Amino acid sequence: MDVEHLGVHASVGAVFPPDALVAELESIDPDVHVVETAAELAEVDAVVTFAHDDAFLEHVGWVHSIQAGYDRFPLDAFESHGVVLTNSSGIHSASVGETVAGYMLSFARRLHDYRDAQAAIDWNRPDWDAPFTLFDEPITIVGLGALGQGVARRADGLGMRVSGVRRKPVRVPHTREVYTPDALHDAISDARFVVVTLPLTDATDGLFGPAEFAAMRDDAYFINVGRGGVHQEDALTTALQEDALAGAALDVFEEEPLPASSPLWELDDVIVTPHAAAADRNYHVDIAALVRANVQHAMADEGYVNRIV
Repeated sequence: MDVEHLGVHASVGAVFPPDALVAELESIDPDVHVVETAAELAEVDAVVTFAHDDAFLEHVGWVHSIQAGYDRFPLDAFESHGVVLTNSSGIHSASVGETVAGYMLSFARRLHDYRDAQAAIDWNRPDWDAPFTLFDEPITIVGLGALGQGVARRADGLGMRVSGVRRKPVRVPHTREVYTPDALHDAISDARFVVVTLPLTDATDGLFGPAEFAAMRDDAYFINVGRGGVHQEDALTTALQEDALAGAALDVFEEEPLPASSPLWELDDVIVTPHAAAADRNYHVDIAALVRANVQHAMADEGYVNRIV
Protein backbone atom coordinates (compact mmCIF):
# COMPACT_ATOMS: atom_id res chain seq x y z
CA MET A 1 0.00 0.00 0.00
CA ASP A 2 1.38 3.42 -0.93
CA VAL A 3 1.07 5.98 1.86
CA GLU A 4 1.87 9.39 0.40
CA HIS A 5 -0.45 11.41 2.65
CA LEU A 6 -1.17 10.50 6.29
CA GLY A 7 -3.92 12.22 8.24
CA VAL A 8 -4.03 12.80 11.99
CA HIS A 9 -7.73 12.99 12.78
CA ALA A 10 -8.81 15.92 14.93
CA SER A 11 -10.49 13.49 17.35
CA VAL A 12 -7.09 12.58 18.85
CA GLY A 13 -7.43 15.94 20.59
CA ALA A 14 -9.38 14.05 23.26
CA VAL A 15 -6.03 12.60 24.38
CA PHE A 16 -3.27 14.92 23.13
CA PRO A 17 -2.92 17.88 20.71
CA PRO A 18 -3.08 16.61 17.10
CA ASP A 19 -0.19 18.90 16.16
CA ALA A 20 2.02 17.13 18.71
CA LEU A 21 1.64 13.87 16.80
CA VAL A 22 2.14 15.61 13.46
CA ALA A 23 5.42 17.03 14.76
CA GLU A 24 6.51 13.63 16.08
CA LEU A 25 5.92 12.11 12.62
CA GLU A 26 7.83 14.74 10.66
CA SER A 27 10.65 12.33 9.91
CA ILE A 28 8.56 9.86 7.88
CA ASP A 29 8.24 10.02 4.08
CA PRO A 30 4.47 10.63 3.79
CA ASP A 31 3.11 14.14 4.19
CA VAL A 32 1.39 14.35 7.59
CA HIS A 33 -1.30 16.85 8.53
CA VAL A 34 -4.45 17.19 10.63
CA VAL A 35 -7.74 16.18 9.01
CA GLU A 36 -11.36 16.31 10.12
CA THR A 37 -13.87 16.66 7.27
CA ALA A 38 -14.78 14.10 4.63
CA ALA A 39 -13.21 16.37 2.00
CA GLU A 40 -9.93 16.40 3.92
CA LEU A 41 -10.07 12.63 4.41
CA ALA A 42 -10.45 12.19 0.66
CA GLU A 43 -6.96 13.66 0.30
CA VAL A 44 -5.14 11.12 2.53
CA ASP A 45 -4.28 7.44 2.17
CA ALA A 46 -4.33 6.57 5.88
CA VAL A 47 -5.48 8.15 9.12
CA VAL A 48 -4.58 8.01 12.82
CA THR A 49 -7.67 8.52 14.95
CA PHE A 50 -9.37 8.35 18.32
CA ALA A 51 -12.96 8.17 17.05
CA HIS A 52 -14.58 6.34 14.16
CA ASP A 53 -15.92 8.22 11.15
CA ASP A 54 -17.86 6.43 8.41
CA ALA A 55 -15.94 8.55 5.91
CA PHE A 56 -12.88 6.43 6.70
CA LEU A 57 -14.48 3.50 4.89
CA GLU A 58 -14.88 5.49 1.69
CA HIS A 59 -11.60 7.36 1.54
CA VAL A 60 -8.66 5.63 3.23
CA GLY A 61 -6.97 2.25 3.04
CA TRP A 62 -5.64 2.05 6.58
CA VAL A 63 -6.92 3.36 9.93
CA HIS A 64 -4.85 3.35 13.12
CA SER A 65 -6.65 3.70 16.46
CA ILE A 66 -4.68 5.42 19.21
CA GLN A 67 -6.42 3.19 21.76
CA ALA A 68 -6.02 -0.51 22.40
CA GLY A 69 -9.78 -1.06 22.42
CA TYR A 70 -11.47 -1.26 19.03
CA ASP A 71 -15.13 -1.87 19.93
CA ARG A 72 -16.11 1.54 18.52
CA PHE A 73 -15.06 0.48 15.01
CA PRO A 74 -17.46 -1.57 12.80
CA LEU A 75 -15.15 -4.47 12.01
CA ASP A 76 -17.46 -6.11 9.46
CA ALA A 77 -17.68 -2.84 7.52
CA PHE A 78 -13.90 -2.45 7.58
CA GLU A 79 -13.49 -5.95 6.24
CA SER A 80 -16.11 -5.54 3.50
CA HIS A 81 -14.55 -2.24 2.37
CA GLY A 82 -11.04 -3.70 2.44
CA VAL A 83 -9.82 -1.13 4.97
CA VAL A 84 -7.02 -2.17 7.33
CA LEU A 85 -7.52 -1.41 11.03
CA THR A 86 -4.64 -1.41 13.52
CA ASN A 87 -4.64 -0.50 17.20
CA SER A 88 -2.23 0.63 19.89
CA SER A 89 -2.08 -2.50 22.01
CA GLY A 90 1.14 -2.93 23.95
CA ILE A 91 2.00 0.68 24.77
CA HIS A 92 -0.18 1.14 27.85
CA SER A 93 1.15 -1.52 30.20
CA ALA A 94 3.24 0.83 32.35
CA SER A 95 0.70 3.66 32.66
CA VAL A 96 -2.28 1.40 33.29
CA GLY A 97 -0.27 -0.86 35.60
CA GLU A 98 0.80 2.11 37.71
CA THR A 99 -2.75 3.46 37.79
CA VAL A 100 -4.05 0.15 39.13
CA ALA A 101 -1.25 0.09 41.70
CA GLY A 102 -2.34 3.60 42.71
CA TYR A 103 -5.95 2.50 43.15
CA MET A 104 -4.93 -0.44 45.33
CA LEU A 105 -2.55 1.65 47.44
CA SER A 106 -5.28 4.27 47.91
CA PHE A 107 -7.70 1.67 49.22
CA ALA A 108 -5.14 -0.10 51.38
CA ARG A 109 -3.55 3.02 52.87
CA ARG A 110 -6.83 5.03 52.85
CA LEU A 111 -5.26 7.82 50.78
CA HIS A 112 -8.58 8.72 49.16
CA ASP A 113 -10.09 9.20 52.63
CA TYR A 114 -7.30 11.56 53.60
CA ARG A 115 -7.73 13.56 50.40
CA ASP A 116 -11.46 13.92 51.08
CA ALA A 117 -10.72 14.90 54.69
CA GLN A 118 -8.21 17.51 53.53
CA ALA A 119 -10.87 19.18 51.38
CA ALA A 120 -13.12 19.31 54.46
CA ILE A 121 -10.27 20.49 56.76
CA ASP A 122 -10.94 17.38 58.84
CA TRP A 123 -8.11 16.06 61.08
CA ASN A 124 -9.39 12.55 61.76
CA ARG A 125 -7.70 9.19 61.40
CA PRO A 126 -9.55 6.23 59.87
CA ASP A 127 -10.80 3.41 62.07
CA TRP A 128 -7.86 1.50 63.51
CA ASP A 129 -8.69 -1.62 61.53
CA ALA A 130 -9.30 0.10 58.16
CA PRO A 131 -5.73 0.47 56.77
CA PHE A 132 -3.85 -2.58 55.55
CA THR A 133 -0.81 -3.36 53.44
CA LEU A 134 -0.79 -4.93 49.99
CA PHE A 135 1.94 -7.39 50.91
CA ASP A 136 0.69 -10.98 50.51
CA GLU A 137 -2.81 -9.86 49.48
CA PRO A 138 -4.32 -11.98 46.68
CA ILE A 139 -5.11 -10.28 43.37
CA THR A 140 -6.79 -11.83 40.33
CA ILE A 141 -6.30 -10.13 36.99
CA VAL A 142 -8.99 -11.01 34.45
CA GLY A 143 -7.25 -10.65 31.11
CA LEU A 144 -3.51 -11.27 30.89
CA GLY A 145 -2.65 -9.45 27.70
CA ALA A 146 -0.30 -6.46 27.66
CA LEU A 147 -2.43 -4.48 30.14
CA GLY A 148 -2.91 -7.40 32.50
CA GLN A 149 0.75 -8.28 32.47
CA GLY A 150 1.61 -4.66 33.24
CA VAL A 151 -0.65 -4.89 36.31
CA ALA A 152 0.82 -8.27 37.28
CA ARG A 153 4.38 -6.97 37.18
CA ARG A 154 3.61 -4.10 39.54
CA ALA A 155 1.43 -6.16 41.87
CA ASP A 156 4.19 -8.76 42.15
CA GLY A 157 6.64 -5.97 42.92
CA LEU A 158 4.41 -4.93 45.81
CA GLY A 159 4.57 -8.46 47.20
CA MET A 160 1.01 -9.45 46.27
CA ARG A 161 -0.04 -13.00 45.38
CA VAL A 162 -0.92 -12.69 41.70
CA SER A 163 -3.22 -14.97 39.74
CA GLY A 164 -5.01 -14.39 36.48
CA VAL A 165 -7.62 -15.50 33.98
CA ARG A 166 -6.88 -16.07 30.31
CA ARG A 167 -8.08 -18.33 27.50
CA LYS A 168 -5.00 -20.56 27.68
CA PRO A 169 -4.03 -21.72 31.19
CA VAL A 170 -0.38 -20.84 30.69
CA ARG A 171 1.40 -18.80 33.32
CA VAL A 172 2.85 -15.46 32.32
CA PRO A 173 5.63 -13.65 34.22
CA HIS A 174 4.72 -12.44 37.73
CA THR A 175 1.74 -14.80 38.13
CA ARG A 176 1.48 -17.81 40.44
CA GLU A 177 -1.64 -19.41 38.99
CA VAL A 178 -3.69 -18.98 35.81
CA TYR A 179 -7.33 -20.00 35.35
CA THR A 180 -9.40 -20.38 32.20
CA PRO A 181 -12.64 -18.37 31.77
CA ASP A 182 -14.83 -21.34 32.70
CA ALA A 183 -13.25 -21.21 36.18
CA LEU A 184 -13.81 -17.46 36.64
CA HIS A 185 -15.73 -17.83 39.91
CA ASP A 186 -12.99 -19.97 41.43
CA ALA A 187 -10.40 -17.45 40.28
CA ILE A 188 -12.10 -14.46 41.92
CA SER A 189 -13.53 -16.10 45.05
CA ASP A 190 -10.47 -15.55 47.27
CA ALA A 191 -9.07 -12.35 45.74
CA ARG A 192 -8.86 -9.12 47.73
CA PHE A 193 -8.61 -7.28 44.42
CA VAL A 194 -10.22 -8.31 41.12
CA VAL A 195 -8.82 -6.32 38.20
CA VAL A 196 -10.43 -6.38 34.75
CA THR A 197 -8.27 -5.47 31.75
CA LEU A 198 -10.43 -7.07 29.05
CA PRO A 199 -11.53 -5.56 25.74
CA LEU A 200 -15.25 -5.46 24.97
CA THR A 201 -16.24 -8.39 22.74
CA ASP A 202 -19.27 -10.65 22.39
CA ALA A 203 -17.62 -12.99 24.91
CA THR A 204 -16.87 -10.30 27.52
CA ASP A 205 -19.98 -8.11 27.22
CA GLY A 206 -21.65 -8.11 30.66
CA LEU A 207 -19.22 -10.74 31.96
CA PHE A 208 -19.32 -9.38 35.51
CA GLY A 209 -22.88 -9.42 36.78
CA PRO A 210 -24.75 -10.37 39.98
CA ALA A 211 -23.35 -13.92 40.11
CA GLU A 212 -19.77 -12.76 39.72
CA PHE A 213 -20.04 -10.05 42.35
CA ALA A 214 -21.69 -12.56 44.68
CA ALA A 215 -18.76 -14.91 44.13
CA MET A 216 -16.30 -12.28 45.38
CA ARG A 217 -15.39 -11.71 49.02
CA ASP A 218 -17.37 -9.00 50.78
CA ASP A 219 -14.07 -7.26 51.61
CA ALA A 220 -12.91 -7.39 48.00
CA TYR A 221 -12.35 -4.46 45.65
CA PHE A 222 -13.39 -4.49 41.98
CA ILE A 223 -11.24 -2.57 39.50
CA ASN A 224 -12.00 -2.13 35.80
CA VAL A 225 -9.52 -0.50 33.42
CA GLY A 226 -10.64 -2.46 30.34
CA ARG A 227 -14.06 -1.52 28.99
CA GLY A 228 -17.17 -0.44 30.87
CA GLY A 229 -19.42 -2.93 29.11
CA VAL A 230 -17.54 -5.82 30.70
CA HIS A 231 -19.26 -5.16 34.02
CA GLN A 232 -22.98 -4.65 34.51
CA GLU A 233 -23.11 -1.26 36.19
CA ASP A 234 -26.46 -1.73 37.94
CA ALA A 235 -25.30 -5.03 39.42
CA LEU A 236 -22.05 -3.48 40.61
CA THR A 237 -23.85 -0.50 42.12
CA THR A 238 -26.22 -2.81 43.97
CA ALA A 239 -23.34 -4.90 45.32
CA LEU A 240 -21.61 -1.77 46.58
CA GLN A 241 -24.77 -0.29 48.12
CA GLU A 242 -25.48 -3.57 49.93
CA ASP A 243 -21.88 -3.84 51.21
CA ALA A 244 -21.38 -7.06 49.28
CA LEU A 245 -18.09 -5.52 48.11
CA ALA A 246 -15.65 -3.26 49.94
CA GLY A 247 -15.26 -0.83 47.06
CA ALA A 248 -14.44 -0.26 43.42
CA ALA A 249 -12.10 1.77 41.22
CA LEU A 250 -13.53 2.40 37.77
CA ASP A 251 -11.87 4.05 34.80
CA VAL A 252 -14.45 2.83 32.26
CA PHE A 253 -18.25 2.89 32.23
CA GLU A 254 -21.25 1.77 30.22
CA GLU A 255 -21.88 5.42 29.33
CA GLU A 256 -19.06 7.93 29.10
CA PRO A 257 -18.81 10.55 30.48
CA LEU A 258 -20.40 8.98 33.55
CA PRO A 259 -23.78 10.74 33.97
CA ALA A 260 -24.08 13.14 36.90
CA SER A 261 -27.10 11.11 38.06
CA SER A 262 -25.02 7.95 38.58
CA PRO A 263 -24.94 6.85 42.25
CA LEU A 264 -21.32 5.80 41.74
CA TRP A 265 -20.27 9.43 42.22
CA GLU A 266 -21.56 9.43 45.78
CA LEU A 267 -20.65 5.98 47.06
CA ASP A 268 -17.97 5.62 49.72
CA ASP A 269 -14.89 3.65 48.69
CA VAL A 270 -15.56 4.16 44.99
CA ILE A 271 -12.87 5.88 42.92
CA VAL A 272 -14.06 7.29 39.58
CA THR A 273 -11.52 8.32 36.94
CA PRO A 274 -12.43 9.65 33.46
CA HIS A 275 -11.11 6.85 31.22
CA ALA A 276 -7.62 8.17 31.89
CA ALA A 277 -5.71 5.14 33.22
CA ALA A 278 -3.46 5.14 30.15
CA ALA A 279 -2.79 8.89 30.20
CA ASP A 280 0.89 9.76 29.79
CA ARG A 281 2.67 12.90 28.60
CA ASN A 282 4.57 10.72 26.11
CA TYR A 283 1.47 9.02 24.71
CA HIS A 284 1.87 10.67 21.32
CA VAL A 285 5.52 9.56 21.16
CA ASP A 286 4.52 5.91 21.64
CA ILE A 287 1.75 6.24 19.05
CA ALA A 288 4.21 7.76 16.59
CA ALA A 289 6.55 4.79 16.99
CA LEU A 290 3.75 2.36 16.08
CA VAL A 291 2.57 4.47 13.15
CA ARG A 292 6.12 4.91 11.86
CA ALA A 293 6.66 1.13 11.90
CA ASN A 294 3.38 0.45 10.13
CA VAL A 295 4.04 3.05 7.44
CA GLN A 296 7.20 1.13 6.63
CA HIS A 297 5.29 -2.18 6.63
CA ALA A 298 2.55 -0.74 4.41
CA MET A 299 5.02 0.64 1.88
CA ALA A 300 6.80 -2.74 1.75
CA ASP A 301 3.53 -4.74 1.55
CA GLU A 302 4.43 -6.48 4.81
CA GLY A 303 2.20 -7.46 7.71
CA TYR A 304 1.01 -4.65 9.96
CA VAL A 305 1.81 -4.45 13.67
CA ASN A 306 -1.35 -4.87 15.80
CA ARG A 307 -3.60 -5.56 12.83
CA ILE A 308 -7.25 -6.12 13.81
CA VAL A 309 -8.82 -6.31 10.33
